[in-house]
Amino acid sequence: MTASTPSSRGRSRKRTIAAIATITAAGALAALAFTLDGSSSDREQPTGNSPVTTHSSAPEPADKSLLALARRTPDDALAVGQADAPVVMIEYSDFQCPFCGRFARETEPELVRSYVEKGVLRIEWRNFPVFGEESEQAALAGWAAGRQKKFWQFHKVAYSKTRERNQGEFADEELVAMARTAGVPDIEKFRSDMVSDEGRAAVRKDQEEGYRLGVTSTPAFLVNGTPILGAQPTATFEQAVEAAAEAAGK
Repeated sequence: MTASTPSSRGRSRKRTIAAIATITAAGALAALAFTLDGSSSDREQPTGNSPVTTHSSAPEPADKSLLALARRTPDDALAVGQADAPVVMIEYSDFQCPFCGRFARETEPELVRSYVEKGVLRIEWRNFPVFGEESEQAALAGWAAGRQKKFWQFHKVAYSKTRERNQGEFADEELVAMARTAGVPDIEKFRSDMVSDEGRAAVRKDQEEGYRLGVTSTPAFLVNGTPILGAQPTATFEQAVEAAAEAAGK
């Protein structure tokens, strides 16, 4: 066996320190991902055929470092509610996700009536397509509808029922039909915006934001920095909004 030299021992020690640093960094990222993804119920997985269902207790306290993710842009077509509302709920969703549809049909209207219309809550949508090409196309269509101030009308039509995933229900012509139903006035502009570089960049920005947070499934939410994952009962969201409003002194 060849004896180690001081220089070889030094190189070995440096490699060990570098490995420890890499593992530590990976652990920190995993911890953040677990914060968003570790206590879900009825959430949609991007690759599985069946959702993984676990049970969570009350929402964790807000992570103040996540509050800055709220854009609060007054003319954001993909947001509803006052830009200066004390509570902002960021929603990462996919138009092909059935649990996102459940939230849109059953819970979101209640939150709009009880909190958005009273100036307490603002909802900011983030496109987070995870189910392939039709999800990407639907995200671009939603963005294009938003260019004509019809995003939420398109959102309502797209989520009006449970649709078959990746079976053509979000193909281009189907999306155009949804846009017509949603009242998008200029369909040619809608078509053009759907294939624009600006639209793809906007969708990618939302998606990358979610991935940086560790979001891996839809729907995922941040309520003033407090993570909620999955189509939880309406009461869970009400509790989170009211707690956030109270913390904000409202």
